[in-house]
Amino acid sequence: MRLGTCRYQNQNYVFIEHADHLILPALEPSFAQAGWHDLQSLLEQNTDFNAILSQATAPMQVAPQEVEWLAPIPRPRKNVMCLGLNYLEHIEEALLLTGKNPKKPAYPIVFTKCVSSVIGHAAEIPFDPDTCSQLDWESELGVIIGKAGRKISPDNALEHILGYTVINDLSARDIQLNHKQYFLGKSIEGGCPLGPVIVTKDEIADPQNLKIACRVNGVTKQNSNTAYMLFNIAEIIATLSRAMPLEPGDIIATGTPSGVGFARNPPEYLHPGDVVECEVEKIGVLRNRIGQIR
Repeated sequence: MRLGTCRYQNQNYVFIEHADHLILPALEPSFAQAGWHDLQSLLEQNTDFNAILSQATAPMQVAPQEVEWLAPIPRPRKNVMCLGLNYLEHIEEALLLTGKNPKKPAYPIVFTKCVSSVIGHAAEIPFDPDTCSQLDWESELGVIIGKAGRKISPDNALEHILGYTVINDLSARDIQLNHKQYFLGKSIEGGCPLGPVIVTKDEIADPQNLKIACRVNGVTKQNSNTAYMLFNIAEIIATLSRAMPLEPGDIIATGTPSGVGFARNPPEYLHPGDVVECEVEKIGVLRNRIGQIR
């Protein structure tokens, strides 16, 4: 199943993408008060989405071109949790600039992006050169938690997943360099495009074997596979849940492969008018344009 959130007739609606249309249950009065304007609430209620799909009626159907796409969870309850340096090829390209020997970290490297950085598919990414002049792309597989847990074992970790999405972990490289840490440079306005949908886990048999790519203005910059993660999704969930409880609606970005802009020779960065497409197999394409100078 493909779940998301859109804006239609000046209201937010949770939708189920089905065939060539979107199903907005809240357009039916009987569903309007049942949380179908807020996917976070539906996750906390442990909603049976398949049961709702079986009750879909024609008045619930809307054409995709009639809506504004939002992030599936437009305003997460908590920061997006992210993995740094989770592909050896990305470590190699990053450390090549410093002359250090690349090696797998002993433990996952975790940082976060603030909730205000989240935007949806087709949303414009603000560009403010006074804030950031070295804006870089990072295509990633996103994991959405559906079942709460603490100290989750790797063997049981996938049971806690609702589904998967695409994330562009946009990075302000100049801010990262200046402040010697990730958070500020990862949390700029519009710095976390997410979507276009969440694909439930029953539709993805093996999340560790998905093609992942990024294109800028139609030119491929990243082209890899989630099989090359150093710490797989089960290990990531186990690590995070040892330190904190995971809850429905929590979002995890699992790291990016090689091909980012700052490691190219010469370095490449995003500019107003550029179109960035991040794609993960079986999920789809997350497309955003860089806005004009503000």
